[in-house]
Amino acid sequence: MLGARVLTLQKVLVLDTSAFIAGFDSLSVGEAQYTVPEVGRELLLNSLPRLRFTTAVDSGRLKIKIPAEDSLERVKEASRKVGDVLFLSDADSHVLALALELRREGYDPQIVTDDYSIQNVADQLGIAFASLLTFGIRFRLEWVIYCPACHHKYPSDYGLKSCEICGTKLKRKPLGKRVVRKSE
Repeated sequence: MLGARVLTLQKVLVLDTSAFIAGFDSLSVGEAQYTVPEVGRELLLNSLPRLRFTTAVDSGRLKIKIPAEDSLERVKEASRKVGDVLFLSDADSHVLALALELRREGYDPQIVTDDYSIQNVADQLGIAFASLLTFGIRFRLEWVIYCPACHHKYPSDYGLKSCEICGTKLKRKPLGKRVVRKSE
């Protein structure tokens, strides 16, 4: 009987805007690092987070990659399912899509983010994540949009901010929760 071979995937980091805001230092980490152009656009010019981003790109430690449309669609589906579709920025969706693509290319991606909506959708997609300044999510939440006045419920991707029945500002609440697999 032949010995079983264990396939280990190369771990790569996918950096969200919050990683640079939290002080992530790309030069002090050994893993390959990726992000999307939208992350750079979210960072204020002449700010320390923008300087971290620019230094990482200029040094070659941080690679910028644009995810394909099919990966963005998968992220949109997953975010609709858990109810975070309205709470993800373009940069957030692109970061998640990039992690999906890197996994498809044979890597083991881990998203570095303190954004709870990204973490929620990442868990739905089976993508690892790590927080820098927060504890991160403990449960994957599925959300429902509702009217606190007349109690009418709306789908999680409902586009309006007010109830179509009574005009009250809509809120969201957890519909259900599942324990999150913690990243190492």
